[in-house]
Amino acid sequence: MNRRSFVLSRNGCPGLSSSDILIITFAAILSMINIAFHERIPNWWLMVLINIGASAAIVAIARLSGKSWFLTFIHDWYPPPVVFFSFKELYYMIKPIHFGQDYDGLLIAIDQWLFGLNPTEWLMQYAQPWITEILQIAYTSFYFLFILLGYELYRRQQKEEFASFMFTCVYGFFLSYIGYFFLPAVGPRFTLHDFSALDQELPGVLLTPWLRWFVNAGGSVPMGVPDEIALAGTQRDVFPSGHTMMTIVLMVLASRFKVSNRRVIYVLGILLIIATVYQRYHYVVDLIAGAVFAALCIVTAPKAQQFITARLRQSP
Repeated sequence: MNRRSFVLSRNGCPGLSSSDILIITFAAILSMINIAFHERIPNWWLMVLINIGASAAIVAIARLSGKSWFLTFIHDWYPPPVVFFSFKELYYMIKPIHFGQDYDGLLIAIDQWLFGLNPTEWLMQYAQPWITEILQIAYTSFYFLFILLGYELYRRQQKEEFASFMFTCVYGFFLSYIGYFFLPAVGPRFTLHDFSALDQELPGVLLTPWLRWFVNAGGSVPMGVPDEIALAGTQRDVFPSGHTMMTIVLMVLASRFKVSNRRVIYVLGILLIIATVYQRYHYVVDLIAGAVFAALCIVTAPKAQQFITARLRQSP
């Protein structure tokens, strides 16, 4: 593999990619929000310092990229964990900014206005353990699907396609995070259903309890505690549905780049979107918003990447 793979020529800003700039910019935005709401956010200063440190580390990794295959690999693949850590930063920001207020009532009312009922309750009549098992596996495959597509592009050494894939994914996740700031909510598994009874009311076959635990851990859901404590501790990440949004984006990218495993991505992606409601993670209005955000991402991401890349190449 080319030792300078997937990084810009040193005629521009040394080593920095469009994804680097996007991540650093978002870290700066989060830092400014922390500063603006410092009276409400505990330990805001620590998150600002972490953002500054992470940004400095990204610049260092970018400049060192190309000196060895390992450093190049780190530079190419560091965005996914950093995007996840940004997601965890929201955990400490959104709830105090809104003084602990959630907007599930509004989302429930919209669903009821659209359908005349609560979709997660209506779907209960079709629940079967084998359906639950398949849909929970599909839902949990979310992050695996990104690795599947990205790895194929990386293995082919399609550097432009890989760079576009990575930028679009980072850009899309950050768009969804912005939505979380405006309408924090926890989802129907907490508001319309008994969260502690989920495994009894919606049992799977074999893997479902373990996969639910994995998903809950990623969403900072406290386990083995009363429902009200779990509700207070969980991440506010329902609207828009990031799973729906980014799955649609991923399916579009799979088609655009004609990856060999695109049919697997299509099938699992469709099941995943169904699972967001069936498994009680989301209201249907979240999916609608996710589709709108996906369209916004697909249309604007290439233009945003071109803009950043042009500015990097003009840097002295």
